[in-house]
Amino acid sequence: MKTVDNYNFKDKKALVRVDFNVPLDAQYNITDDTRMRAALPTINKILNDGGAVILMSHLGRPKDVPEEKYSLRHIVKHLSELLGKPVKFATDCIGAVAKNAADDLKSGEVLLLENLRFHKQETAGTESFAQELSTLGNVYVNDAFGTAHRAHASTTIVAKFFPNDKVFGYVMANELENINKVLNASEKPVTAIMGGAKVSGKILIIDNLLSKIDNLIIGGGMAYTFAKAQGGKVGSSLVEEDKLDVALKILKDAKEKGVNIYIPVDTVVADAFANEANKQTVNINNIPDGWMGLDIGPLTEKKYAEVIDNSKTILWNGPMGVFEMSNFESGTKAVANSIVAATKKGAYSLIGGGDSVAAINKYNLADEVSYVSTGGGALLEYIESGSLPGVEAIEK
Repeated sequence: MKTVDNYNFKDKKALVRVDFNVPLDAQYNITDDTRMRAALPTINKILNDGGAVILMSHLGRPKDVPEEKYSLRHIVKHLSELLGKPVKFATDCIGAVAKNAADDLKSGEVLLLENLRFHKQETAGTESFAQELSTLGNVYVNDAFGTAHRAHASTTIVAKFFPNDKVFGYVMANELENINKVLNASEKPVTAIMGGAKVSGKILIIDNLLSKIDNLIIGGGMAYTFAKAQGGKVGSSLVEEDKLDVALKILKDAKEKGVNIYIPVDTVVADAFANEANKQTVNINNIPDGWMGLDIGPLTEKKYAEVIDNSKTILWNGPMGVFEMSNFESGTKAVANSIVAATKKGAYSLIGGGDSVAAINKYNLADEVSYVSTGGGALLEYIESGSLPGVEAIEK
């Protein structure tokens, strides 16, 4: 893999695509700087080599024109504090303003460009826009895994203008290395835990995983589609009626490939979608009319804990229930704790996807698993297709 470790940045100007899409409050204060901190090792490697750093990123979803609330100027002060040196700011990412700022940059200095998405050519992947970005530096570094699944100008197209000078930053390299540890796992049994609301969003992922895993654990809203597909009564639980045949096909394919598939046996149901609703625990195939499943039950927690405990490689994507509500978080919390316990015994565990990451952070367990992916959609697309536009652009 071509990473910043294989490159000497002395006297080079590195054009670095980072993911500084951080949340800001109404006063433009950063409420979570995780993504900024993640990029520091890459930036510091370039600076320590004697290079200069030109950072480009998007922030939010502006309507292709400058909007104050999406300006990257709001993060300059904090980025300067994190790096321990002043960060220069260009009020545009192309044009004379950006070019002059980049040309004036000296070794050891850092320049942050204004939001790429203030130009519609960024998301359109316009080649002329990518070419103009490319004139700012003489080596391209992609360190934005969270956007690597989009063929945007700054994440993919720009790489063609650096045929011999393009590398992955540490964030990208770590993400790819850790995902591949699961997809090409030598340590078996391999267990994938899939939760979340819908089967439809996970079909291709499950299809691709079935040839690589030994166990598939199903939880969350999609469990009720599997239960109904097999003739169960699921009350008013979330069900994708048009995916019942898909659920049956997944069960059939799993059996043919020798994959053990686990669906909840019991479930915590409520008479309304609210934390204060009446609740009871029932067999997943006998949910009363008017009641909906919002979490896995204690028998299922116990069974899933056994499977996870005996696993050597674990991928977790998606919660077991509505973990945002305290009365329906038990299953998600139990799975998180089981993964931590297995990791302590030597298993390799990868947590990927927004809600799983939110859950592992909610229970303060991020430091007790092997790797927490920042990639969300990019991670899932990589599992689905085996590559990403932003990855291929560097490897080509």
